[in-house]
Amino acid sequence: MTATSEAPPGAVRIDIPARMDRLPWSRFHLLVVIALGVTWVLDGLEVTIVGALGPRLQDKASLGLTAADIGALASSYLVGAVLGALGFGWLTDRFGRKLIFFTTLGIYVAGVGLSAIAWDFWSMAAFRFLTGVGIGGEYAAVNSAIDELMPARLRGRVALIVNGSFWAGAALGSLASVALLDLSLFAVDVGWRLGFAIGAALGLLILFTRRFMPESPRWLACHDRVPEGEAVMAEIERKVSEETGRDLPPARGELLIHPRKTFGFGLIFSSMLGQYRGRSALVLLLMVAQAFLYNAIFFSYGLILTKFHGVPEAHVGLYLVPFAIGNVIGPIVLGPFFDTVGRRRMIFATYVLSGSLLLATGYLFARGAFGPVGETAAWCVIFFFASAAASAAYLTASEVFPLEVRALAIAAFYAIGTGLGGVVAPYVFGVLIGGGDVWPIFWGYAFAAALMIVAGVAALIWGIDAEGRSLEEIAAPLSQIP
Repeated sequence: MTATSEAPPGAVRIDIPARMDRLPWSRFHLLVVIALGVTWVLDGLEVTIVGALGPRLQDKASLGLTAADIGALASSYLVGAVLGALGFGWLTDRFGRKLIFFTTLGIYVAGVGLSAIAWDFWSMAAFRFLTGVGIGGEYAAVNSAIDELMPARLRGRVALIVNGSFWAGAALGSLASVALLDLSLFAVDVGWRLGFAIGAALGLLILFTRRFMPESPRWLACHDRVPEGEAVMAEIERKVSEETGRDLPPARGELLIHPRKTFGFGLIFSSMLGQYRGRSALVLLLMVAQAFLYNAIFFSYGLILTKFHGVPEAHVGLYLVPFAIGNVIGPIVLGPFFDTVGRRRMIFATYVLSGSLLLATGYLFARGAFGPVGETAAWCVIFFFASAAASAAYLTASEVFPLEVRALAIAAFYAIGTGLGGVVAPYVFGVLIGGGDVWPIFWGYAFAAALMIVAGVAALIWGIDAEGRSLEEIAAPLSQIP
């Protein structure tokens, strides 16, 4: 990165993006993925364990909660996640990625750890809210950092695998809940507390590994910390060169920027709602569609299995394991195609396929063609594609906006998608399932399928060919504006 005589006063020419994008895959990149991406594993573990332990919290020997209380705890977590995403999304763009992904994981650890010692409904609700704040903040900070530290040619597959790892945590949580609910192993008021304590311990371990993570050199340069960004970039290059045992290829391409410490809300919102309003509309559609689909199925699958297939409540968690495995495998298998076949085509394919398969599955369910095993197998196939589609929505939100608003954009669309999908879908399907008639449930599935198909077609028409391109090429930094 160099300031040259050709640059206007107050401007600087940087080559950090080109230097970052030409790096070969190395241990450094793997460490970034593990230290930052494991958040999604913890989130999946957390959500699944809490869902499975809900009935135990109703026991008089534990917290003695009502069914309404259990629902309110889920709402507390959701509200915390939405507020945490919005608040920390702005703070991530203002104060940097590293400070915030340390802070948000610390809040998560505190919330989960305190949940283990909750003594009544209100204490548990407060601690679940705190946990949600930490997880919501993580989405913005971690997705921003991963995108900005990954080479352009690998960014798509890495982002999909990281976001899809939520379901690895869900599978682990499902298996763990079987042991935690076993009264021959743990007393009524011990197993559920141990589940929260394990989550806090894992979070502390990851917090320790994050101390090796650098700040984004891209963010440093654009926020008037050019020498610091240069030093961090040079250290990353040194590590990658040592780990790969070869000299790095030359970097080609410079960027003229006007660094500044802060970027006002006027500039931020005029970017998202003015120049990039078409991208904002597309990302919103992608996020809402996948959130509705996921929450429609995930938060009602237990009711479907017990009410319509006669599966005992204690066995429901076991059906989540193959469902979760399908969700994990999808991004791993399909992720590389997002970098080769391309973003638009793959988003179109995964959204339309998952929507079409859901429509067919819903119809067969309504006709009584499925038993519990067949239903679960069908969901596995659907979410093999839907998991990649959902991860691609987060990827799109994280790479089609300028660096200075990247975290806030991720947070805003996550919050809206989670708010609509997380609140509306479970409620609607709870009412439909409670009615006991299968055909209204089919029409609910049909609506979710239609949303996915429409979003996929929109991505094909108006999506961005971001594969293999520098983030700065996809969306020029606001710091390029004098």
